[in-house]
Amino acid sequence: MSAKPTCLIVASASPQGVSAKSFLQCFSLCSTAFNLQTATPGGKTIDFVGVDESTARWVQDFNVKSYATPAKLESIDGARYQALLIPDCPGAPSDLAHSGSMHRILTQFISQQKPVCAVGQGVSALCCATEGQRWIFGGYSLTGPSVFELVRQPDFANLPLIVEDFVKDSGGSYTASQEDAVHVVVDRHLVTGQNLQSTSLAVNNLILLCNAK
Repeated sequence: MSAKPTCLIVASASPQGVSAKSFLQCFSLCSTAFNLQTATPGGKTIDFVGVDESTARWVQDFNVKSYATPAKLESIDGARYQALLIPDCPGAPSDLAHSGSMHRILTQFISQQKPVCAVGQGVSALCCATEGQRWIFGGYSLTGPSVFELVRQPDFANLPLIVEDFVKDSGGSYTASQEDAVHVVVDRHLVTGQNLQSTSLAVNNLILLCNAK
């Protein structure tokens, strides 16, 4: 039996945090298919948001495990990983969307056509990958949080980036379904999910892409 491929899960380190439910689904689904490595800017501990009865116990258990300590995104070598996954992170527009390290890793993944999956606000992390005026995902079809979903949030007016606008302005093809509906787009080696509800389907597509390689 061949060794399991390794998947890098990148999460935000900003105060707005990481969706507990999305991260749990990502981690649980991927742990059977991949060896996993988590990373955040500066190696900061993951700050889970939206913790409820269904996730509280899991988060508590996860936080005491050795693998709960993320690596520093700045020291990650993208060549060591076969897949990249960015869960729904409300904090991503504030840090990952402007991260030079994220840009470096994404450029490596694109050049090797390795599978990339981003969900909900995690899709904003893809926006960092611009070279001059060119976005490396220009020409790709993708989804992400719609303006109708984002406008319900109290901090909507202060969002540093709106994925829908960025994609349309940067030569990508953006689609969305109704608010909170499951919607996943697969284009070549890129998988994007519109929202938290799309996490499971998006991650399963990432696993399928890796198995097909």
